[in-house]
Amino acid sequence: MISIRAYARDDLMWLHAINQQGVPGVSTETIESLERWISLSQCFVAADEDSQPVGFLTLVPPGTAAYPSGNLRWFEARGGNLNYVDRIAVCDRARGQRVGEALYEAAFAACAGRYASIGCEVNRLPPNPGSLRFHKRLGFVEVGSRAFVPGEKEVIYLERAL
Repeated sequence: MISIRAYARDDLMWLHAINQQGVPGVSTETIESLERWISLSQCFVAADEDSQPVGFLTLVPPGTAAYPSGNLRWFEARGGNLNYVDRIAVCDRARGQRVGEALYEAAFAACAGRYASIGCEVNRLPPNPGSLRFHKRLGFVEVGSRAFVPGEKEVIYLERAL
């Protein structure tokens, strides 16, 4: 059984390993850089029956200047009352068990009444069709795109109303 809880400092090594399994769907991080991004976010952790983390999702509120993300800046420039999903990652052994969906349900519940929507990006290049299908199944719709390096690094921006 999967439970969703808040991040605890003891989770960091687990979350780093999960993050690295998800590359290139999420950006590669050092333990220190991941810890920094988590410190700027609200982090939800999915844990198995032994309380071992099997996935996580981080939300970074708009206006978080210490978070140097072109994707967050894109959403900020677009306007609106939106909270930004910096990353969602699920370990290989927990894929297909609705862990990502449970993490998003926790995020939707935490943001309801405070934000009008949640935004995220999915890689177009390198392609991440599984993530795009997953997000669309959860009700996210495409609201824009951006080519950081045309033909090499491109993202699709998605948003879901709360």
